[in-house]
Amino acid sequence: MAVKIRLSRGGAKKRPHYSIVVADSRMPRDGRFLEKLGTFNPLLPKDSEDRVRMDMERVQHWLSQGAQPTDRIARFLEAAGLRPKATRNNPNKGTPGKKAQERAEARAAKASAE
Repeated sequence: MAVKIRLSRGGAKKRPHYSIVVADSRMPRDGRFLEKLGTFNPLLPKDSEDRVRMDMERVQHWLSQGAQPTDRIARFLEAAGLRPKATRNNPNKGTPGKKAQERAEARAAKASAE
């Protein structure tokens, strides 16, 4: 059984509140889970203690059992110091879109013509 540590959404429309759960990877996002490990409230400020709450002892237990954290949970664990900081590389993130590149080229051509 492939086990994941992931977020399960709760809360009202446009007022998200997430539970950090351990679940079988085949279960739906908000479906059945094995254990609740904590909570995540994205509406709180980033420096608030209550934004992310996790039972670190149980997280360590599940990681030792082979549970795989999702990307967002891995970032939480890096911030808590349980995992080494991974290097991420997305070279396309900062590049402008196709239309913006065309506008920039047009501006450059117009400036060089003058």
